[in-house]
Amino acid sequence: MFKDALFLLTEYKEYFIKGTMNTLLFSFSGTAIGIIIGLCTGIIRTAPESKNKVIFVLQKIVNAIIYCYVELFRGTPMMVQSMVIYWGYAFATGGKTLDLTLSAIMIIAINTGAYMTEIVRGGIISVDKGQFEAASAIGMNHTQTMTKIIIPQVLRNILPSTSNELLNNIKDSSVLNVIGATELFFNGGLIGRKKYMIFQSYLVVCIIYLIITLIVTNILRKFEKILEGNEDFLIVPSQTISQVKNDER
Repeated sequence: MFKDALFLLTEYKEYFIKGTMNTLLFSFSGTAIGIIIGLCTGIIRTAPESKNKVIFVLQKIVNAIIYCYVELFRGTPMMVQSMVIYWGYAFATGGKTLDLTLSAIMIIAINTGAYMTEIVRGGIISVDKGQFEAASAIGMNHTQTMTKIIIPQVLRNILPSTSNELLNNIKDSSVLNVIGATELFFNGGLIGRKKYMIFQSYLVVCIIYLIITLIVTNILRKFEKILEGNEDFLIVPSQTISQVKNDER
């Protein structure tokens, strides 16, 4: 069994490498775009209500659209979304289909954006309200408060959830085979059916997925530790830097 799996890996390594590269391209690109979508929509959903009636109405409309978007894509499987988006575009354009790579990235991005919207919204809400009040007290508007004070904290706080989204996208990119995207799972199936070694082929695919997720997990954990900073930092509230240096001497 393992000899057959090793034979497939060496004989069709180009297919496995191409599938792996496409899986990484789809998942990383889609997650990055999804994070941007989630940041934008999350900030919009937590924006204070405007006193201007026109802007207030626009806020309500935009929030309603975002709510529907989030609930739709969180409440349906990515496989179904892939079929609806890819073939829906073909139906709307009289048979013209999107590029498979573009479609795969777009599907993951839209799906990730829906989850990231709620993750970002939760991260913003978790920040102490006193920081918003303090920023307002020194004359900052909402945009300045979000970009300079809140969002840097939110990005650090939501990193574990964002990392989890990336790992899920690496694995869930396998559902894109339903539209013909040549990712790792798709290529593994082709090899298995060609050589009549279905189990051995998917065993190789399983091991590759495991290796990818383990590597990405370790990299992300190290990145989280970097953001956390040193544990032996010194808090000196009432001393200047020069005084601290003199004390250390």
